[in-house]
Amino acid sequence: MKPTEILGNEHRIIERVLSCLEAIAAQAKSAGRLDGRSAKDAVAFFRNFADRCHHGKEEAHLFPALEAKGFPRDGGPTGVMLHEHEQGRAHVRGMDENIAAAAKGDAAALRRFIDHAEGYVALLREHIYKEDHILFQLADRTLTEEEQQKLLDAFGKVEAEEMGAGTHETFVRMADELADRYGIAAATAAAPAGHYHCCGH
Repeated sequence: MKPTEILGNEHRIIERVLSCLEAIAAQAKSAGRLDGRSAKDAVAFFRNFADRCHHGKEEAHLFPALEAKGFPRDGGPTGVMLHEHEQGRAHVRGMDENIAAAAKGDAAALRRFIDHAEGYVALLREHIYKEDHILFQLADRTLTEEEQQKLLDAFGKVEAEEMGAGTHETFVRMADELADRYGIAAATAAAPAGHYHCCGH
């Protein structure tokens, strides 16, 4: 299992919840009110699984490994990805700040939530495509087997020490529950079993 395969499998789970977020926003548009419970679940998933866990591994370990091989941060692929991570965090904050009022039917808050949700979905789908088809392929070609093993070990520490046992499973269950709620099909590739889960064991 390569580090990029672990990250790619996590992308499939994230994409499933992006589809849920699309459904949440569409339902909110038609109903004039937000499903606060589902919105909170989606925000919690993106903040913890997609950002702290998945992006955390990229930012602390994958990107520095590529930069050490000569890829520049300024104007290079990792710099672009980091900028998009920050844009995504701003959208997640924007969604979170408007959930309570939007769930009560506040039209302005509902509009802001929908705008951030749609912006986040578009950003993340394009971001994932670039990582899957460009950045990860660069990493596979550039990093030696030894360097990839170091990344795998580092990913394991992120899961065990930074996120904590069971965290990965908690958020995958949340993704499954949201997907069931909105009729979203299962991810095409599940996260690998065993030591190298995103978070926890």
